[in-house]
Amino acid sequence: MEDKTTKKYLSFKEIAAYSLGLFGFQAIVGLLNSYQAEFDASILGADIAVVGILILIAKIVSAVADPVVGNLVDRSNSKLGKFKSMIVYSIAPLLIMSAVIFIDVPFKNNGIVTYIWIFVTYLIWSIAMTMGDVPSQGIAAALTPNPTERTNVVSISNTFKQIGFSACVVIVPIVCLIIPEGSKVFVKKGETDTPMIATEYFFVALLTAVLGCALFALIPLINKERVITEANEKITAKDMVNALKGNKPLMLVIVSYFLGFGRQMAMGIQVQAANVLLGSQNLVAVLGIVTAIGSMISMALCPMLIKKLNEKRAYILLSVYGFAASILSFAVGHFWFKSPDNIVLTVLFYASLFLIGLQFGAVTLMPMIMTADCVDYYEYETGKRMEGAAYSILTLTIKVCLALGVALGLVFVGVSGYSDTVKAIEAGTATGFELKTKDIIFFAYTAVPGFLALISIIPMFRYDIVGDKKAKISAALAEKRDKE
Repeated sequence: MEDKTTKKYLSFKEIAAYSLGLFGFQAIVGLLNSYQAEFDASILGADIAVVGILILIAKIVSAVADPVVGNLVDRSNSKLGKFKSMIVYSIAPLLIMSAVIFIDVPFKNNGIVTYIWIFVTYLIWSIAMTMGDVPSQGIAAALTPNPTERTNVVSISNTFKQIGFSACVVIVPIVCLIIPEGSKVFVKKGETDTPMIATEYFFVALLTAVLGCALFALIPLINKERVITEANEKITAKDMVNALKGNKPLMLVIVSYFLGFGRQMAMGIQVQAANVLLGSQNLVAVLGIVTAIGSMISMALCPMLIKKLNEKRAYILLSVYGFAASILSFAVGHFWFKSPDNIVLTVLFYASLFLIGLQFGAVTLMPMIMTADCVDYYEYETGKRMEGAAYSILTLTIKVCLALGVALGLVFVGVSGYSDTVKAIEAGTATGFELKTKDIIFFAYTAVPGFLALISIIPMFRYDIVGDKKAKISAALAEKRDKE
């Protein structure tokens, strides 16, 4: 009888569908993460720091949807598949709300009404996003019972996921070039073409939502759920808390991710960072691509790194490296801001951003792999397989950390004097950003994520689902399924 822990199950077509699906989904998430705050501030007239707080509150309020969706997934008896059915349900609301958030409403600059609109629309979008996020992550544990194959598919798909998250930095300039000058009906007299206008924001959002959802639909259309378990009875919030308490490895993964939430800050303030550091928000692609190249390389190398070191050691090593690279980048940036014409410092500045990217991909990927292993561990210990619950906890953690990162980053942007300087530049009373503003924003972009990445390794020292223990669990579960 063929060993299920070594047999290959996934075809190239399935791997491509899953990878492109996550690419499309993350393109939408990346757009909201990078451009929503800037749209709300520049088009709707909202205070950028307040927007950051509203995003955080909406994420926390919508957090109740994560365990609900996870519960529905675990209880599903759908013929389509318990993960795939929920993905199908998420596509329409995700597409609609991704475009609605970027509508130039007539009641903008109206104080409390504007803030209510921002909060409510983002809250609804967050719930729609959860409906797709939980099952699209959880299905990774059901695609194949082969742990090595699972690691490889998660690595490949998350490389596409990372690229998708940064796709908006390419889509935005293309849309801005396509829209002809005469169609820019929202441009005020004397306004330059540098800042994005309402029309551009909306068409970027619409294009990203349509293409992203079309690619996301490939997952339920093509992928198969092979690790099939019976639907669980209704799981209460208390049951989920108890399951988390009984799954110490998963708890360590979750705590570690929370401690490292600062890794999410860079993407959250990337548009503002490009404006301050490079002189235009339209140059955000430069910042994004340099770091993304490093991330893609690290994720491509991740399976080999895990094979040599195991997940635990790889996570710790890359987090320590990330701290060192972030501090180096901040130091180089500080001196480059003083001498922007220095060729050596310019090269070092972009090289340091590339070096930061080398740790982001793998530490983004590792929790996904570890969570799949924690699902196996829980089934091994209790006989219950709770992918929905486990991944709803992980996706909840990711979203809250993303919101925390964006909120904290925007607070740094707020105290840096960014908004006042932008207004002064538009009014012609200032020609650029002061060194203090650049240092504060770049500190939030590099050093803060680095410090928090270092702190995040503390729980990992106790994580032990690696090596012989992981192999023993995989073999036992494979034998159990052969008997079923």
